[in-house]
Amino acid sequence: MIKVCILTSVHPPFDTRIFHKEAKSLARAGYDVTLIAQHDKEEIIDGIRISPLLKPKNRLERMTKTVWLTYRKALKINADVYHFHDPELMPVGLLLKRHGKRVIYDVHEDVPRQNLSKPYLPVAFRKPISLMIGALEAFSARRFDGVVTATPFINRRFLELGANAINVNNYPLVSELYAAENQWKNKEKIVCYVGGIGRIRGAFEMVEAIGKTKYRLLLAGNIETDIENVLQQIPGWRQVEALGFVNREGVRATAARSIAGLVLFHPEPNHINAQPNKMFEYMSAGIPVIASNFPLWKEIIEGAKCGICVDPLNPEDIAGAIQFIIDHPAEAEQMGKNGRRAVEEKYNWGMEEKKLLGLYSALAHAKAQRRKR
Repeated sequence: MIKVCILTSVHPPFDTRIFHKEAKSLARAGYDVTLIAQHDKEEIIDGIRISPLLKPKNRLERMTKTVWLTYRKALKINADVYHFHDPELMPVGLLLKRHGKRVIYDVHEDVPRQNLSKPYLPVAFRKPISLMIGALEAFSARRFDGVVTATPFINRRFLELGANAINVNNYPLVSELYAAENQWKNKEKIVCYVGGIGRIRGAFEMVEAIGKTKYRLLLAGNIETDIENVLQQIPGWRQVEALGFVNREGVRATAARSIAGLVLFHPEPNHINAQPNKMFEYMSAGIPVIASNFPLWKEIIEGAKCGICVDPLNPEDIAGAIQFIIDHPAEAEQMGKNGRRAVEEKYNWGMEEKKLLGLYSALAHAKAQRRKR
């Protein structure tokens, strides 16, 4: 049995892409899977062994001490394949290659562009850090045995770098969020947003927009600490139900109550060509999507006829889309059905899983061929 070690120093242990999609797919396919992640105990869940890391005190400790501990744990596990998910673990990947291990880098975001918008980075440092990370990715990618990317845009960049890159879209699990028993007529006059809540993810515009309507907004996720108090001063906050972080069942319940889902990211370099998981999750849940009018997002949403694209910086435009959904329940219900159908036929993890397992099968075959020589 091939032994796989999945590493993350940043993400929680039950991250949807890492645990519920990739790790479970590998375990079902017969791989021996261990996950190294921040957790409070060692345990086995759904056939996946979790090797815990202590939660670091701050970002600096995570990027130094936690990264080093991740490397030491990884060596002790002595896996055949190491699959890591964070840019800060690139040096760990290179060290594991020095030990003759097969290494896969899983790229969730366009990291160089992402750092151009990081709110905690001083503006003067953003471009130099972006260039440094881009150079490290260029150096490392060709040395890793595989690069798994979450969007076609990111995949093209790594192919141009000469990496063995495959695109495994972060599409939803078909059955996870769909509540067939929730009849459209029972839905509340509520729109929702699920995920991390920050300035460049449209937090202020969502609250201002809901204040221009008579309806309510569910925010399911952690709010960035530096904006929470300011958000609460906006008049529209009175119409907000802040749920905090919710688990996967909570996401399902939130979508079941809602008549539409919002994904109103600002036109930042890392957003324009992204494929946010929440957009497909709303589609999977069978509710219309109100999304930023980026060309790629318009192509997906208008192509599936499953929502409305708006100017994410214009609360009036957003409020108008919410009002349309409320005023036209038959059209809204059809949008929800269209999105659900698109997920069942195209935008689902079952299709993407085959690509991931194909990469692992190719690596196993290459190892067998080397043994025969």
